[in-house]
Amino acid sequence: MDFSQPPVENYANPKTCFFHVLFKAAALAFYILSALFFNSFVIIFVVTVLLSALDFWVVKNVSGRILVGLRWWNEINDLGESVWRFECLDQESLARMNKKDSWLFWWTLYLSAVAWIVLGIFSLIRFQADYLLVIGVCLTLNIANIVGFTKCRKDAKKQIQQFATQTIASRFSPTSQSAFSVV
Repeated sequence: MDFSQPPVENYANPKTCFFHVLFKAAALAFYILSALFFNSFVIIFVVTVLLSALDFWVVKNVSGRILVGLRWWNEINDLGESVWRFECLDQESLARMNKKDSWLFWWTLYLSAVAWIVLGIFSLIRFQADYLLVIGVCLTLNIANIVGFTKCRKDAKKQIQQFATQTIASRFSPTSQSAFSVV
């Protein structure tokens, strides 16, 4: 009898995963617990928004690249139009991405937005418009990452499909040309 457990996949990038979760948890925890320790709205606003901004930067520039192989940014061109730019790893590298890292990335990204929405509902119920401002800023930063990475993932899938189509077409094309060529 074999009582050994199947190997459990560990996080490939535990430090990145830690920091991916750290600033989200810190911003939420500080906002929730700050009412117990501070009476100053300014301190609560500044620290919570700072932690949320650090989370935005870490997710956008570090953990997105390492955990899911995606990167996005938005530029304003010469005509004043907003242009989304996306980068993703090649198909082979994306296939090697750790599933547990990817799962953590996406779930924490969405769950933190849900947490801010729930806190926003509580602020509305308690008629705390000033705290709703804090939540609005934090939720905006979080949703910007959700939109950016979701668009980036869709763009990456489209690029993979185009690459596969081109590869199949290029392999089929020389064969069909040689079959109809005159010798």
